[in-house]
Amino acid sequence: MTEALQFATTGEAKHWLEDKTASILAPVHAQAKRLRDDMNAAIEGVADVSKMLLDNSNREIERRNMKVYNRARALNKLSHLFLDRLKKLDAPEEISYDTLSKYAQEIQKTFLVIDIDIKNWFPRISPFFIMDRRRFQALYERSKQAYSTLNDFLTNEYVKTKTLEEAFQLLNELQNIQEQLVTLGEEKQKIKDERLPIEKEIVELEQKIGELKNSGPIDELNLVNSEIDVLTGELKNSIRHLQKPFVKMQALATSGGGGGVTPDELSKVNQYLENPFDALTAEASGYPLLREVLEKLQNLIAQDKLKLKSEKARKAEQSINEILKSDSLAKIQVRSMELATRRNQLSCSSTMDEVKRCLTVFQTQADQLKARKTSIETHEAVKENAYNEAVNKINNLKRSIERDVYSSIEMKIQIL
Repeated sequence: MTEALQFATTGEAKHWLEDKTASILAPVHAQAKRLRDDMNAAIEGVADVSKMLLDNSNREIERRNMKVYNRARALNKLSHLFLDRLKKLDAPEEISYDTLSKYAQEIQKTFLVIDIDIKNWFPRISPFFIMDRRRFQALYERSKQAYSTLNDFLTNEYVKTKTLEEAFQLLNELQNIQEQLVTLGEEKQKIKDERLPIEKEIVELEQKIGELKNSGPIDELNLVNSEIDVLTGELKNSIRHLQKPFVKMQALATSGGGGGVTPDELSKVNQYLENPFDALTAEASGYPLLREVLEKLQNLIAQDKLKLKSEKARKAEQSINEILKSDSLAKIQVRSMELATRRNQLSCSSTMDEVKRCLTVFQTQADQLKARKTSIETHEAVKENAYNEAVNKINNLKRSIERDVYSSIEMKIQIL
């Protein structure tokens, strides 16, 4: 099995292929240029004679000879059409099978329409302008012969080198995309160089934020709040059997069922239901308002005005007695008030104000940097996708070139 010729760069492969195929492509391209020029010259000849038909018909129209007038107008209109169509035929400057083939296809379409117009209109113009029409048809037939020669060349000779020519076109495209890949790589690195310092700065700011939150007054406040949470749990557990009676007591007082509960006491009941810690710390030592509420609650239970189930009533009575007689909430209240005082001192200290100010500044800076980082990452992703697409296209082009070269000259090559 023959080993493939390897080329380190696209330029090397292109130079090798140019040397290898110069004797094949050069004569074909030379002939293609000659036939293009011949075809272009023939079309210009038809355009010139069409201009002659236009001028001569204009003169006859101006003479107002009624025998010739209508036919002169028909020829005038027809020559205008010929010129308009022929102007649209643009011979390619760069010669390739594709450009020349497209040129030939446009010529064929134009000539088909002109043939129809000649067949339909020249007999109607007879017997006038006979010399002009013959001259036009002579030059037109020459242009059709030039087209036939061009088309035969494209079909029988040029098509044989089409694949080879495509290989050169793909090589040029490959070089362009490889240049784009270099540019994209540089842009990617530039974006990365912009992103990395921002990421480092974000990490540093987050470390500062973490240090402020995990030490000093904020850390102390967090510890106090944790203790408050624990104490709140203990307090809720201590008054858990009073929840239902409190709710029924509120409903009874609100509906005018009696019990002698004042609005202030109702408000305090609601506070004990929602936030017992704050309710207890807001009371004077010995929680006198809670005692008043509990005494009234005890009377309501005794009178069965709350309609509690016996078990719930028994447990509520037990809890009330523990609080009123055994002073079961005394230690919890002392500890709660200590923690509430400590919490207020920490929250209102000048040190805490400074820490919060620093946190706000650092967090704002971090948020701004994160937004900028997101924008950069979006841009980076676009470049990364474009880079990957270019890499894939380069690989596909290399394989296509290798196949085209083998198909044309039966030699295996590999572009690394």
